[in-house]
Amino acid sequence: MSSRTPNRRPQPARGEPARAVLHPRNRHSGRYDFPALIAASPELADFVIVNPYGKQSIDFADPDAVKVFNRALLRQFYGIEHWDIPPGYLCPPVPGRADYLHGLADLLAEDNGGTTPRGLRIHALDIGTGANCIYPLIGQREYGWRFTGSDIDATALASARTLVAANGLDKAIELRQQAAPRQVFTGLVRPEDRFDISLCNPPFHASQAEASSGSQRKWRNLGRLDPARKLPTLNFGGQAAELWCEGGEAAFIARLAEQSATFGTQVYCYSTLVSKGGNVAPLHKRLQRLGARRIRVVDMAQGQKRSRFVAWTFLCEAEQADWRAQRWGNSS
Repeated sequence: MSSRTPNRRPQPARGEPARAVLHPRNRHSGRYDFPALIAASPELADFVIVNPYGKQSIDFADPDAVKVFNRALLRQFYGIEHWDIPPGYLCPPVPGRADYLHGLADLLAEDNGGTTPRGLRIHALDIGTGANCIYPLIGQREYGWRFTGSDIDATALASARTLVAANGLDKAIELRQQAAPRQVFTGLVRPEDRFDISLCNPPFHASQAEASSGSQRKWRNLGRLDPARKLPTLNFGGQAAELWCEGGEAAFIARLAEQSATFGTQVYCYSTLVSKGGNVAPLHKRLQRLGARRIRVVDMAQGQKRSRFVAWTFLCEAEQADWRAQRWGNSS
């Protein structure tokens, strides 16, 4: 793993809960500079509130506020001038998405003498890129990687294509539709493709009712559950394929693992987010049975939320070395 420089951040104010530590390279550590955000994105001013600790924030139970906040973050920190999503589609938390990418970059760096491979020669596959296209946008800006994003939803892909074109990233981000919803890689990965990493933010829930219940818990945690207030069903939005599938997260990542073995020589490092800690051990056992040569579990945290991603490869050490020599030698 690459060396990390300690990140000094202001301590929480008295009475304010301590926040979980983000990755040292994450641009969103510490408190946000709302005046600077508003200067770059004036529309954000209409959504800024003062939280119970006397600090500027936004109402995270308001989907419009979250969307405008994301747009401001992407503009200030990543130079993404144009970002939007269709009504009802998932509005992701930018800091957590960035953490996943930084964690993956660390794994590549660990295999590359402590230096993160950068540039368009590094090809990433984003499974379920969504209407927000968040991983390709951030990953391209942070590391210069080339991305292929996939989705089963034509509307989501149309939105993602608009974002890619509006930000002049057509040469760095390609989008493909997966026509077979039960397939992850078949019909998507072409014989000539080689991906240095794959990433996935799987649907976490087994049903719409379970997803709605999760939103209610989020509101209680935010201290904003008000019976007199009409709130949206899902505070961060999301279509069916983005939030739930038959069997939930456990079933999806099991299917992803099984199908990844078929394309083991075309991907250097597979990975997936795993929201529920209890799903890690079964996935690890399944990957061992499938013949994965190396399996890593990387913990992450944002605010009160704890998460992790699991990464694996089917390449032996000699094959990994050959891959790096051919693809990473002049990637900076």
